[in-house]
Amino acid sequence: MALRIDIPATTPTRTISAIASMLWEDLVNNSKKEPGRPGDFINRKKIQCAEKMIRGAFVELYRGLGLLKTYSSLNMVAFTKILKKFDKVSNQHASASYLKAVKRSYFISSDKVVRLMDEVEAIFTKHFADNDRKKAMKFLRPQQRKESHMVTFFVGLFTGCFVSLFSIYATLAHMSGIFSPNAGRSYVETVYPVFSVFALLSLHLFMYGCNLFMWKSTRINYNFIFEFQPSTALKYRDAFLISTTFMTSVVAAMIIHLLLRANGFPQSHVDAIPGILLLIFTSLLICPFDLFYRPTRYCFIRVIRNIICSPFYKVLMVDFFMADQLTSQIPMMRHLESTACYFLAGGLRTHRYETCNNGRLYRDLVYVISFLPYYWRAMQCARRWFDECDLKHLANMGKYVSAMVAAGARLTYARQKNHLWFGIVLVTSSVATVYQLYWDFVEDWGLLNPKSKNLWLRDDLILKNKSIYYISIALNIVLRVVWVETVMRFRFNIVESRMLDFFFASLEVMRRGHWNFYRLENEHLNNVGKFRAVKAVPLPFRETDSDD
Repeated sequence: MALRIDIPATTPTRTISAIASMLWEDLVNNSKKEPGRPGDFINRKKIQCAEKMIRGAFVELYRGLGLLKTYSSLNMVAFTKILKKFDKVSNQHASASYLKAVKRSYFISSDKVVRLMDEVEAIFTKHFADNDRKKAMKFLRPQQRKESHMVTFFVGLFTGCFVSLFSIYATLAHMSGIFSPNAGRSYVETVYPVFSVFALLSLHLFMYGCNLFMWKSTRINYNFIFEFQPSTALKYRDAFLISTTFMTSVVAAMIIHLLLRANGFPQSHVDAIPGILLLIFTSLLICPFDLFYRPTRYCFIRVIRNIICSPFYKVLMVDFFMADQLTSQIPMMRHLESTACYFLAGGLRTHRYETCNNGRLYRDLVYVISFLPYYWRAMQCARRWFDECDLKHLANMGKYVSAMVAAGARLTYARQKNHLWFGIVLVTSSVATVYQLYWDFVEDWGLLNPKSKNLWLRDDLILKNKSIYYISIALNIVLRVVWVETVMRFRFNIVESRMLDFFFASLEVMRRGHWNFYRLENEHLNNVGKFRAVKAVPLPFRETDSDD
């Protein structure tokens, strides 16, 4: 529970002074009192929380003042250019008199914004940086990382390595007959799941890199929407570097696996290679050292924690955006579960992949993993409804509940093929698909507005070519109905079945990357329409009127 301090809602200068003085006098002094009287003692954790909240408020206030100052100067420059153009076209010299009047206006001549910025700097330096101005400026004016050409070089290098290694792997696999119906069963049941985890994850990272590139090209402020720090946020080149590094490592491991297997090494040792690769990447993810994009890795872990613990954490934009990504990675999660089962249940030594593919426990795990991402997303919607009292979040929760019902029906039909379950699958999957398509187009993308000046789109569009939006709508519809293949089952053997599963899982990842761009485009336009440029930071006190 946040500490409450009443301060008068007066001018910004007096409010700043009140914040600084009351924070350190009331909070710190009260924390030193004897804990005998209830409410007098404030523990250190509450002080640190209050300090963090007010520090964030100072940073946002400083940023807002900077934007206001920039807005004033840009308007002056624009007005000057317009007058020069007018003088040139009309052969008049009217700009001097107009500029004299404009420069005298309070909006241009006032230095109040500059004085407020100086005052914020001074107070922040005193109370939050121990009178070290250089340290204070790291918070108030964080420097963005300079993009290095080395990143671009390594992206190209690893891309070339991936293409070359994949060609070698395809040749070796064809020569060894590893994907033949008879010899390939053991391979696709034991090795394919763990390698497909990395392949799907790398594809998702590649799509995210494409999203970052498009958001930057179209000037969509994704850092503000996700509340990322510009100094540590992942750039599109970084995402491409991580993706290509992953894929190069995975294909290299697959080639080593094939070569060792062909040379007669013990199968238990050879099949340990995917597990070793999984352990290496997991260790890199949780590595505490400031290496390999540590801020991004820790942000990812924190977001995953918030998703798993839904609805106990307040839901931010990045939380439910990531949860939506997980709903498109259910095949990857199922492969990860089967891989963990294979290694933990002793299948590595016995090579009995049936251990993790049969039994009631396996069937129950398949249901749980297929439901979990939808359940987490539904709980986030419930939490947002509880916090905001907006019935739209309950309607959104219904979408994920319908997806859970449809996924459960398809899993049951895969084991009990009869006309009853076939009809249930058609009904539940059709309802869920229509529900999802409506929410995609109307709520998430803001399209299909019949009153829009752009036919069945929206009034404001970032992309100039309108036909791209219509193509995207049609593409999203096609990719949303790939569940039909799971009902018709166009496959012949276990190898082809696995390959088709991977192909359709990849299509879903690409659909999600395609969906991401328009989702954030709509969010950006809503922010612009509501003039949201800075965050509303909560404070550990409440403002009261001066009369009180």
